[in-house]
Amino acid sequence: MLYGKDNVKKTERKSKRMSVYANLAHKRKTRKDASSRRKAEYLATLPKDPIKRTLYRLHPKRLANYWFSKRGGMMALKIAGVSLLVMLLFVGGLFAYFRKDLDKIRPGEIAKRVQTTVTRYYDRNDQLLWEDKGGGNYKLVVDSDQLSQHLKNATVAIEDKDYYKHNGISISGITRAMISNASGGQVQGGSTLTQQLVKQVFFAEEAGDRGLSGIPRKIKEMILAIEVERMYNKDQILTLYLNESPYGGPRNGAESGAQVYFGKPAKDLSIAEAALLASIPQNPSVFDPYSPGGNEALIKRQHTTINYMAEQGYITQKQADEAKAYPILDNIRPRSDQLQDIKAPHFVLMVRSQLEEELGKAVVGRGGLTVKTTLDIRIQEKLEEATTAFFDSGAPAAASISNSASTVEDTQTGQIVAMVGSRDFDYPGFGQDNAATAFIQPGSSIKPFVYAQLFKDKGENVQNYGSGTVLRDENIDRIYGAQLRNWDGRFMGNLTIRQSLALSRNIPAVKAMYISGIEETIAGIREMGNTEYCKPEEAAGGLFLSSAIGACGSREVDLVNAYSTMSRMGTYKPTTSILEVKNSQGEVMKKWKDESKKVVDPQVAYIINDILADQRASAPLHGLGATATPGVRTSVKTGTTDRDSKPKDLWIASYSPVLSMGVWLGNSDTSTIRSVNSAYGMPIVRSVMQFAHQEIYAKDGRWNPDMWYTRPSGIQQVGSELYPSWWNKNQGRTSTKMTFDRVSKKRATDCTPAGARIELDVVKSIDPITKAEVYLVSDGYDASSEDDAHSCSDAKPSISDISRNRVNGSNRYRIQVNVSRGTFGLETIEILLNGNAVKSTSINPAGGQESVTVEVPSGDHTITVNVRDQGYYTASRSLQFSHQSSSSNDD
Repeated sequence: MLYGKDNVKKTERKSKRMSVYANLAHKRKTRKDASSRRKAEYLATLPKDPIKRTLYRLHPKRLANYWFSKRGGMMALKIAGVSLLVMLLFVGGLFAYFRKDLDKIRPGEIAKRVQTTVTRYYDRNDQLLWEDKGGGNYKLVVDSDQLSQHLKNATVAIEDKDYYKHNGISISGITRAMISNASGGQVQGGSTLTQQLVKQVFFAEEAGDRGLSGIPRKIKEMILAIEVERMYNKDQILTLYLNESPYGGPRNGAESGAQVYFGKPAKDLSIAEAALLASIPQNPSVFDPYSPGGNEALIKRQHTTINYMAEQGYITQKQADEAKAYPILDNIRPRSDQLQDIKAPHFVLMVRSQLEEELGKAVVGRGGLTVKTTLDIRIQEKLEEATTAFFDSGAPAAASISNSASTVEDTQTGQIVAMVGSRDFDYPGFGQDNAATAFIQPGSSIKPFVYAQLFKDKGENVQNYGSGTVLRDENIDRIYGAQLRNWDGRFMGNLTIRQSLALSRNIPAVKAMYISGIEETIAGIREMGNTEYCKPEEAAGGLFLSSAIGACGSREVDLVNAYSTMSRMGTYKPTTSILEVKNSQGEVMKKWKDESKKVVDPQVAYIINDILADQRASAPLHGLGATATPGVRTSVKTGTTDRDSKPKDLWIASYSPVLSMGVWLGNSDTSTIRSVNSAYGMPIVRSVMQFAHQEIYAKDGRWNPDMWYTRPSGIQQVGSELYPSWWNKNQGRTSTKMTFDRVSKKRATDCTPAGARIELDVVKSIDPITKAEVYLVSDGYDASSEDDAHSCSDAKPSISDISRNRVNGSNRYRIQVNVSRGTFGLETIEILLNGNAVKSTSINPAGGQESVTVEVPSGDHTITVNVRDQGYYTASRSLQFSHQSSSSNDD
């Protein structure tokens, strides 16, 4: 029953809904029919001719009636709606079309694109050496807090007063620009600061398109401006703009302009300075402060900027008046060249060249690098000061020397800490040439490395060498293939390697290379750090024995590094001038890494270091202590090159366990100089090495006066000479005795007096080159030559008279002796009483009278006088007498 009632109700509800739908359909049909009748009635009133019908409809009165009717209003709304929809679809499609090109631009990375293009070079202690702005446009980028608020305000005031109100594009600005341009007024741009930033960063090459072709770019600008505003806040965008905008000439970024024009950072700009700078970007070529004829226009625009700042409330009117009254152009800094204010120019430019080779010229050319070098500006300034003082002293001019180059290297790292490539970077003609990296013959300064190769272990049953080995200084023209002489034109005969190296003899060095082999020796020298030695000559035709005495090209930086290998006891480390390089994003592109390789046994290095530190051994060449640095123990080697038997280049290498230094003196045109000692440049060496050790390394705890090389285990010492552990003292040597003359230190002859004769132990060996007998004797004796100081016809000294006189009847006598010299000057006299010396003293070399007072007891007495001269000739005479205490006159 209930079920039946529910069905009835559902049927009734369904019938009602169908009735509503039927009524609505009926009403819609009725309206449609009525509209059709009205339209038919209207068409019936129109002319039958199509043209007349069209003209009838277009009658103004009928058109007005239509559009102001309900029907016309509805039509207008439909058309407007469709038009708006079409326009939105068109604009959306247009944006979508250009948006696909913008995906590659990635506006979120705009900050990465606004980067410094100036490369900064620093010393090892972060002291600025140079800002390399490149040859074209450059840019200095700083953080927001490094930009003056006056500059920010001035920029907004003159460029985009609604900057803080819009979201990237300004409809009012675009409209204002369109009206001004259309009315023939001043040409204006409708771009906001954000749009200008986008244009500068992303569309700099298209910015010149002003016609229809510029519309796509403008649309892209607007899209990106909106995107940029969404991603960055207003201060970030303004900072990017100030870092990117052009400020006249090659200068981009407000920091660049502030430093160039006013010599100060952008954060310190005054109102007048900030207004001037903010006035430039609109037309940098016209408003360039250095542009001829542009000053009046620039000042006019600066005043406009200041006025706008006052109008917009950034400054007071009083501040505006003061800023406009300030003589800004009179305070613009003069234009400077690219290298102005560069420190250590030869070194820094060498570093830049190295970076171009390693990173590529394109990378270095783009700039924005931060380069931390190995230079220590304190040592650098001392080196420059010492070089200037040396040339100001007049000593170089007196020797016809016009130029110099020096390199100082930290031996433990191979890092260059100071360098001058010429006497003065600004010196006319050759000042900017870097002689420290030029190929110049090193002369005798290469010899230590030749001997280092000789000292290497040559194996069993082969002769090995040490500082006491004799390589005879003699004529070897037959072996050398040409005339070979020493600097003094003499041959000194038997010399130990210590003597040969200390006295810089040529023949023993050539013999050393001959024994080791030319190619093997050159390879060893290169392995020790003089990596480019002889390479120009090798490429031109080959290697020769003359390379043993420095007749090959070498770069000073390489030579100094090879000496550092000696200082490191035979460990090679590549020379370096760069600690770290970062790009503009702070990413490390290059970083120094300590690398080393053992190339020479420490025993060999120690022996060489010991020889070069032996001031007594080098004294006959330079004078005792002439190559020493007071307070700093060093090893030193000098060198000279010549042309046509006239000196051309002078070299000094001085090194300690912590620093190595090389100095070259000569002329850039390779002309000869006057004959001077090869240690002529020691004033530069002493000044720098003393300062660097005592004022820098000692205070840093890296050096102390007692620091020296630790003798490696295995080194053998025979007398004062050192030999490596692999040296066998019995190999190729025999011992014998030989009599020498004390005066000439040569072999005694029949004419050598007995007093001058001395018997010494002699070691006999065979010269490995000439096969001649070689005798090694201690204390500088020469077994290869005979006594030439004495002659069998030499006159001997004589004693002409001995007298005695009693003093006042006492037991005391005054004894007087008259002595005459012979060929040699007198040396000593000895007076004896009864065999006991009563006087023994040196005597006037010319002779004369000597006396002594003695007390004698009663009895018989003998006075004996002995005289010896400088040639060890002697004379002796005696006088006998009796003395009685009771007698006043005894015979």
